[in-house]
Amino acid sequence: MESGELPEVCYPQANNSCRAPKQPPGQAMLIYVLLSSISIITVVLNLLVIFSITYFRQLHTPTNLLLLSLSVSDLLVGVLLMPVEIIYIEACWLLGDVACTLYYVIDYIITSASVANMVLISADRYMAICRPLSYLCYITNRTMHVGVSLCWLCSIAYRLLLLHDHLRKPGRSNSCLGECVVVISKVAGTVDLVFTFALPILVILVLYVQVLVVAFHHARGIRSQVGAIQAPRMVKKSELKAARTLAIVVAVFLLCFCPYYSPTITGKDTLVDATTVAFEIWLTHFNSCLNPIIYALFYPWFRKCIKLILTLQIFKPGCRDVSIFSNV
Repeated sequence: MESGELPEVCYPQANNSCRAPKQPPGQAMLIYVLLSSISIITVVLNLLVIFSITYFRQLHTPTNLLLLSLSVSDLLVGVLLMPVEIIYIEACWLLGDVACTLYYVIDYIITSASVANMVLISADRYMAICRPLSYLCYITNRTMHVGVSLCWLCSIAYRLLLLHDHLRKPGRSNSCLGECVVVISKVAGTVDLVFTFALPILVILVLYVQVLVVAFHHARGIRSQVGAIQAPRMVKKSELKAARTLAIVVAVFLLCFCPYYSPTITGKDTLVDATTVAFEIWLTHFNSCLNPIIYALFYPWFRKCIKLILTLQIFKPGCRDVSIFSNV
């Protein structure tokens, strides 16, 4: 073996060692640069979203609390999950079976929380547009804090239950030393498919169909120039615009997660390998980078917040109370 080459196996002294991952240098460098860029962008953009919503008082609304929760999960993807996958593109897993299992537990918890956040966002838009009076009465920052907390707690409990076999026996799916693999059985994969994908999609689609119906009637009302008596009952344009933007967020989410669940849909076991660059895994994580980009494209308030932050105007007295929605 020439000096500087990667070893043939992860643990030369062990008989059951995995072969060390190895890719052509040019291809490996391209992957490193691309994935590192995605990770950095994910962290920076989601930090901007989190800081904007927590700093500016005008953004302390129930809907934005859901966006804040979603951004926290996206930030955790960029901080905890993406770097690990980048490190092990051409390296054996050397952290042990326990760390491997914990990595996947964290991964699945974040994923479940993201899905739950999407459902809550859809329900929030449904209530705001289809049940505006009930929304004003029942949907407050306090109730939304409770909803978000339950979302994360249920995600943790659900994933610990689903992965209890791997927690009891870490490394049970590894075929050799230096590997970090979790295999989800067909039964567990089917349960996960129903509760983390199929059922949430069904709820989201039903809610957004109702929102679109109301939006359609609203548009017809504007075109027919509804009288002043009926005008107060119409949905505000800002609410419809927010619903459209969040619908795009949900649609992108579904596109990014569909390939991951394809093995379960076809009746196969789901294999997740941290020591390989799987397209399906990175596509699900890439969704965490796309969400804040969608906000920047469709939310004028987010663009204004970025401008205030980057120009350091946030250090001026009273900046927290500035009107974010004026002239945007």
